[in-house]
Amino acid sequence: MIAFIHSSSPEGNFILILTLAAMVAAGIITAIRRARNPRSRSLELWALTQQLKFDSFNAERNDEFVMGWSFLSRLSQDEDCYAFNILRGTYKGQKLFVFDYHYRSGSGKNEEGYFGTMLMLVVKEAFPRLTVGPENFALKFTEALGVTNDIKFESAEFSQRFRVRSADKKFAYDVCNPQMIDYLLLNSGLQIEIQGSVISLVFEPQLPVRQIEFNLQRLVEIRSRLPHYLFTNA
Repeated sequence: MIAFIHSSSPEGNFILILTLAAMVAAGIITAIRRARNPRSRSLELWALTQQLKFDSFNAERNDEFVMGWSFLSRLSQDEDCYAFNILRGTYKGQKLFVFDYHYRSGSGKNEEGYFGTMLMLVVKEAFPRLTVGPENFALKFTEALGVTNDIKFESAEFSQRFRVRSADKKFAYDVCNPQMIDYLLLNSGLQIEIQGSVISLVFEPQLPVRQIEFNLQRLVEIRSRLPHYLFTNA
């Protein structure tokens, strides 16, 4: 806790301002160093693996993992696409993976590298492709994969804040049912991709480790709001 002390002298106020500025700068520098230190993140993720009693954790780059799940938009990028910091386990009865990923987009001076985090819940069913998220999320990846159907809903607020894209309109309405819409309106900004046996949340840039369990809870909540009849093995 920081105690704010008022000084009646200009010199005292100036020193206080410098002290506070130095503390803020130190906090920013620490955050930047942590972001640039992949070993620090890997250690935090290993600790999270132990805390959640997950089955395994692998910090190393894994190209085969990407090949196995390459039907997902984030993992279908051709340029230097790989996964790392892969956690595997069960959370609230649901089998899942949590992992960081990287890919490159563009060319020449416009080439950029992207890092992100995906929380991936695996089911036994095989679903059509569907994305739910802000405009840029829906456009960037679904159009590249040939999915251009922008589906509208009765909720004007939901249609304004989220873009839902799928070649299967019925499935889109099944997923974005009234209970799901209510939840997503309270959790604005979520990026969801459903495809094959995967229900996932996508985050770019990387999700801070301290926020992973909270978002695992949100992923499980999203799964719980999907209609029972979509799960033949439920």
